[in-house]
Amino acid sequence: QVQLEESGGGLVQAGDSLRLSCVVSRLSSKTVSWFRQAPGKEREFVAASTWVTYSSYYADSVSGRFTSSRDDAKNVVYLQMNNLKPEDTGIYYCAAGPLTWQSRSTDDFNYWGPGTQVTVSS
Repeated sequence: QVQLEESGGGLVQAGDSLRLSCVVSRLSSKTVSWFRQAPGKEREFVAASTWVTYSSYYADSVSGRFTSSRDDAKNVVYLQMNNLKPEDTGIYYCAAGPLTWQSRSTDDFNYWGPGTQVTVSS
């Protein structure tokens, strides 16, 4: 069983930055993604860091503002969020799975953290 736990959420103003962390009990050979869910909306893909090429990919809405990175030695994945906007508000989840392809679907990630709240005020 793989366990994940997010941290780093909080209340910030538009234009501020936050860095989320996701500790993964067994990070090796796992792609780790970030999803978010706003009240009344479906969970949506934000970013992911792959284990095959150690590259990252992003949703169009956050590209250029968010950066996902990983430190396999520490079993941690980060999501650096800059220039935050009110529409970035939501619960942010990290999820992991042994993917060898780029996926933006919740169905492809087997393991999930409990989530951390990010609130951006205008």
